[in-house]
Amino acid sequence: EICEDLWTPIPPSSFLALGGAQIILNLSASNETIMKRAYRRGLVLDQSSKCISAYVYTSSRTDESTTDLVFSGQSIFALDGVLISESENELSSDYILTADFDLGRINSDRVKIKSFKDSARAYGKLQPARRVYIGNITVDCDGRLAKVDRSPFIPVSKADRLERCKSIFDLQVAGLKRRLEVTGAVPVVGVSGGLDSTLALLVAAEAVKRIGKPASDVHGITMPCFGTSGRTYNNSLKLMETLGVTSCEINIKEACMLHFKDIGHDPEVKDVTYENTQARMRTQVLMNLANQSGGMVIGTGDMSELALGWATYNGDHMSMYGVNCSVPKTLVRYLVLYYAETAGDETLKKVLLDVLDTPVSPELLPPEDGVIAQKTEDIVGPYDLHDFFLYYMMRFGYSPSKIYFLARQAFCMDGEFDEETVKKWLKTFYRRFFAQQFKRSCLPDGPKVGSVAVSPRGDLRMPSDASMTVWQTELDSI
Repeated sequence: EICEDLWTPIPPSSFLALGGAQIILNLSASNETIMKRAYRRGLVLDQSSKCISAYVYTSSRTDESTTDLVFSGQSIFALDGVLISESENELSSDYILTADFDLGRINSDRVKIKSFKDSARAYGKLQPARRVYIGNITVDCDGRLAKVDRSPFIPVSKADRLERCKSIFDLQVAGLKRRLEVTGAVPVVGVSGGLDSTLALLVAAEAVKRIGKPASDVHGITMPCFGTSGRTYNNSLKLMETLGVTSCEINIKEACMLHFKDIGHDPEVKDVTYENTQARMRTQVLMNLANQSGGMVIGTGDMSELALGWATYNGDHMSMYGVNCSVPKTLVRYLVLYYAETAGDETLKKVLLDVLDTPVSPELLPPEDGVIAQKTEDIVGPYDLHDFFLYYMMRFGYSPSKIYFLARQAFCMDGEFDEETVKKWLKTFYRRFFAQQFKRSCLPDGPKVGSVAVSPRGDLRMPSDASMTVWQTELDSI
């Protein structure tokens, strides 16, 4: 389209997009005035979002200025509402701006967003597009100019991160607040001293506060056992004390040993039965204490754990409301950090920063010399990679080979990971994701906070026995 076509109530590009166009070009002679640069940028971003398209805008350069008009040479690349690139100088004459567009992102959203397809059927023929076939074209492009977010769930700038974290925390609190108001229950939270339970406890404390009730309405339970380290144990107690919640300590070692005896398990055999007995015992304790107090067990598990199936079935996998269910692990860290920096309580901040500095662990195996021995990322892989894989698979439906390409670009260029390491954990991700759907098929309710979620009720209606043969074949060919 041309220049002020973009300013109209229904720009021609709307019909072009409904006709199938993926990249819209706008050749413009828009003169420069105060604040017009930002106005044009807003128009381009908005139109690329509504059209689910790439949009390339370029205006007359400064040496074309004449009489009363000064041109700026502003150029903008946008993709589906996201600014990809823009000319740096406010007044430019001589430059070349280049970028790569990921058209797979456009295809994915146009397939998923029903309203786009409805509009294409209703209005696509009102202004038919003329199609020009140019024959075979060879493009020398390896896609390396495309911007790939290595942490797609986390904004780059600190200001944007704080805003994102505030919004997500408020959504978590609002969801739980509504559930507590409807049920009249009090929150019951298992507090381990780890990241996920810390975030859940912070959400619960804020939810009762917004209802107008005291923090003591929240019941925090710490349940030390064979794998509990002194560091996490002490942090759990300090956290509950600082927040002013009603705290309770129940050591479950004796109960677990009795259960081992009942089922004939040798406690020296530290296998999955040894580990899961502890997780299920904790859940049983929480559920029964909730019954005693008219409470509701608040789930602590995050979305990354659910994607990998890193949860004990009918153990920490189960609750009455899971506040972290659509928050990925990489973002949990920033939410806890956000609270630490904004709560205005130095004692609480100190505890939260120590929680952030503690290795991620289920703590189901005994510590070695008092130090956590079982580190999650040594077993299932780095959450930086898994959250990257999860985002591009769930948000855009990308294939394993495309995700591998993007991951190499994001993580291997600076040497953080080598290609074999990325490939290894990508295969682990797909294997676990398909094998563990049965755990996600019966998830408790929880607030959806972003565009990626694994709820079986609206976001991931996937059979528990889905075959990964097609994905496995592609993974084997990488």
